[in-house]
Amino acid sequence: MVGLVGVVLIAHDVPLASHLREIERDRLTTSIERDAFTIGGQISPALTAAEPLRAQTVASVVAAFGVDQSSTVVVVDRNGYLISSTDPSHVAGDDYVSRPEIAAALLGNPSSGSRPSVTVGEDLVYVAVPVLSGAEVLGAVRITYPKSVLDSRVNDLLRGLLVAAAVSIAMAIAVAILFARTVSRPLEDLRLATDELASGRLDVIAPESGPRETRQLAKSFNAMARRLGNLISRQRSFAGDASHQLRTPLTALRLRLEQASEAAATDPHVAREHLEEALKETDRLTHLVEQLLQLARAEGTVLAATTFDVAAVVSDRIEHWNYLAAERGIEIISTDLHSAEVTTSELALREILDNYLDNAIEASDPGSRIELLVVSQSGEVDVIVRDHGGGLTDDQRQRAFDRFWRAPSDSNRRSGSGLGLAVVAQLASAAGARVELRSSPSGGVDASVKVARAGQ
Repeated sequence: MVGLVGVVLIAHDVPLASHLREIERDRLTTSIERDAFTIGGQISPALTAAEPLRAQTVASVVAAFGVDQSSTVVVVDRNGYLISSTDPSHVAGDDYVSRPEIAAALLGNPSSGSRPSVTVGEDLVYVAVPVLSGAEVLGAVRITYPKSVLDSRVNDLLRGLLVAAAVSIAMAIAVAILFARTVSRPLEDLRLATDELASGRLDVIAPESGPRETRQLAKSFNAMARRLGNLISRQRSFAGDASHQLRTPLTALRLRLEQASEAAATDPHVAREHLEEALKETDRLTHLVEQLLQLARAEGTVLAATTFDVAAVVSDRIEHWNYLAAERGIEIISTDLHSAEVTTSELALREILDNYLDNAIEASDPGSRIELLVVSQSGEVDVIVRDHGGGLTDDQRQRAFDRFWRAPSDSNRRSGSGLGLAVVAQLASAAGARVELRSSPSGGVDASVKVARAGQ
């Protein structure tokens, strides 16, 4: 940034300075020429007078005019002899006709420019004008300045331009430092947050500050850190819960096998009973492992959505579960089933309904019925599995989707793992659906899954 500002200033100020230098020199030369003509006009009547009145009058006019002290004013008569000068070293009567500017002025031609001066020892800037009375040349006025004096005045003007350029460079440096700190400080904070995350601090949060790009980067980092923290936390919780839940059936299986081994030689009938119970424990363990794997696969995934008729899926699941329900004297019916196009994962919806129907069959008494309803709402479709069982309290319905949770009335049921509704919650999250348990008008439970209507 500083280099760019410097290049711009050089490209702009160098030609500008040269142009201003020429303008200021022309302005000063014009000002000197104006003063010379003014003095010539005032002394014109006195040049026809006799001495010493002529010299006194000319000297008083020059003195009263107030010419700059660094300049020298010389007045000569028509023959080129000095009448008056502001330089005390000049002597009246000296011959100045040898000076080219004086000679030109006596011929009636004003002249200006610069030339080396042996007397002064440096270049002089001069203006010489004739003193006229009508068309007659009565004398000449010359005003000279050391060129260094005029150069100093020009440089004073250009010094302001140089100061402005220096201020611009200083401002560019300040802005560049501020900009660099604005960009680098958030990046340094983000680097520190990354180091902390790498060291194992999963709750680290990067400050969302600085320019828009770094704020977006910090926001993405924080989202990644939260997601990573949640995934690791869930994995730790999953591993702990799984090891706890697997310990019980494995212990029971070991005890059954030990008891069967002890009874094999003395009481084959008892040994057979223990082996049958061991097989049941093996089945329970297999079911638990399958649900754990299903829960692990569903966690943190996003399932592809398709558009389909929800009524067709509901009818298919009713037909699939009617055989098991009929064995227990339970009827599964559909109420107000109508066609409704939805957009979600069809596989996830099938699994959710299967878990709902499995729980409803377990909770229903023989001779009761289970109803499936499809209710169209604003922008979504609510699929409800309604049982006529004993129902759940508000607190139980809130906890029902937790892993390994089972209702107190089901705590002695050996077939349940407490993972079915946890799997439902994970599938719903992966499919963009919403699940909940509500109290049904029949006193049982309305297990609900809400999915988006097609085109919403």
